[in-house]
This record gives sequence, C-alpha cells and structure tokens, in this order.
Amino acid sequence: MSDHRYAITPRRVSFDWTRTPLHWIPGEPTATHVFNVLHLLLPAGERWFVKVFREGLPLVRDPELRSDVKGFMGQEATHSVQHAQVLDHLKAQQLDTAEFTKYADFLFERLLGERPPLGLPIPQPEWLRWRLATIAAIEQFTAVLGDWVLAADALDRAKADEVMLDLLRWHGAEEVEHRAVAFDMYQHCGGRGMPRYARRLAAMAVTAPAMLYLWAWGTAYLIRHDPQLAGRLRYSLTEHNTAVRKGLLPAWRELGAAIPRYFQRSYHPSREGSMSRAVEYLRRSPAATATA
Repeated sequence: MSDHRYAITPRRVSFDWTRTPLHWIPGEPTATHVFNVLHLLLPAGERWFVKVFREGLPLVRDPELRSDVKGFMGQEATHSVQHAQVLDHLKAQQLDTAEFTKYADFLFERLLGERPPLGLPIPQPEWLRWRLATIAAIEQFTAVLGDWVLAADALDRAKADEVMLDLLRWHGAEEVEHRAVAFDMYQHCGGRGMPRYARRLAAMAVTAPAMLYLWAWGTAYLIRHDPQLAGRLRYSLTEHNTAVRKGLLPAWRELGAAIPRYFQRSYHPSREGSMSRAVEYLRRSPAATATA
C-alpha cells in the first residue's frame, strides 16, 4: 500500500455553465472536443467505478485502504455528476450527445457489468478481479492527464474558458490525489504472485488501445455533430498534432510512456504526478472553495 499524506474525501463543488461557449478554447474546435470526450465517457464510466468498488469493498480488510476506497468512491461519484451536467450544457447549445453516450452506457453497464457478458463461464471472483485491474489501468492514465492539465499553462494563454478549466483541473487534482487507490485495491483483492501481475499487464494491454479508440471515435462524433462547424471540419491527426505542438493537448509520448512504467513489476502509482501541485490547486479551485 502507498503512503497517503492526505485524507481522500469528496468535495462539494458547483459550476455555472451559462457563459461557457461551445468552443471553450477559442478558435480551437479540435482541442476543445478532444477534452469534451471526457464528458461523453466519464458519467457512465465513473458510476461503474463506484459499482465495482462497492462489490469489492467487503474484501478489504486493511482499515487505511478501506477509508481510501470510500473516499475514492465519493470523489468518483461527484465527478460523474459534474461531467453529466456538461452534457446538458452541450445539448442546450444544440450538440446532442445521446447517440454516443448510449454506447458508453452499454459498455459499462452491460459488457462490464456485475455478471460476465454473453454468459461467459468466468467465476464471479475472477470477473471482479479483471474489472478491478481494468480500473487500475484507466486510473494510470487519469493520473497522468490530471497532472498534465494542472501544469498546462498554454490553456491559460489560449484564454480557455475559466469554468471549464476549473472543472478539468479540480478533477485532475483529485485524480492525482487518489492516483494509487485503484492500484492498491487491485493488489489487495487480485490474489498473489504471477497471476496477479499477469492480469494487471493483460488489463492494461486491452485498456490502452480501447481508450485510444473511444477517444478518437468520441472526438470525431463531437466534431461531426458540432452545429457551429456544420460539417466544415473532420477530426484528423494533423489538427490534433497541431494542438499538441501548441501545448493545448498532451503529447502522445507523454501518454504512451505511462504504459511501460505501469508494466514494471515494482511499479506503484505514487510515483505519478505532483501531489503538492494537486493539493495546492484544490485549495484555490473556484468551484471547490465556493462551496467550502
């Protein structure tokens, strides 16, 4: 288990979306919609995190880990609600996401639900371990992304909408804060020895390309249905890489490097990101301090 310096507790937050434009990074629709994929995937995804952790909670015997898991669940539930509210804001601006989010709901509620899909003969304890391993793999990337957005000064220079930036940075800071909980939960519940390690690698080998596919698909969907673009733009790696060079999106190598780190047998997520930077932002986040 990791040595957490801070208690992991959910924070009450509130965001006012009334003045946030559809293209909240001015003149950068591709970068805007790459970020907006979070709102497509996280409401269902983070509800799923909570459900799986609730299944695993009776197996946790360590009091510190149990406390962290409960804090993680509270934070993830809050993230899900706040990102779902952004979907309502997008719909109010004539960008309806229901045709995409139904697939996210199907993925997390049916394919990765409480019982193995298609009647697969996987014992229930093993199915729980696989889903915990999948969450640990996803959380590797959310910690990297969270730390990146906290340090992404180019978004400020581009005059990105302050409310959306606060949402992303508040969320990112909490991802850094609880960066080790899913990993520790899997290690605690995933058995011992080589099977536990091999399952962790296999889960990442499936999760990483699946996340890449979902992100590209979601970005293409948003750009295609953006009423302000009216079909004049398509998602392309050229536009994406231009935004990366401007510092508006994380570099591919930064994201890809998270995978070999995770594959190290001695790896622990407490090495990811800057906890001090995350906690400092949480102390001054407009949304978090307004409801404190």
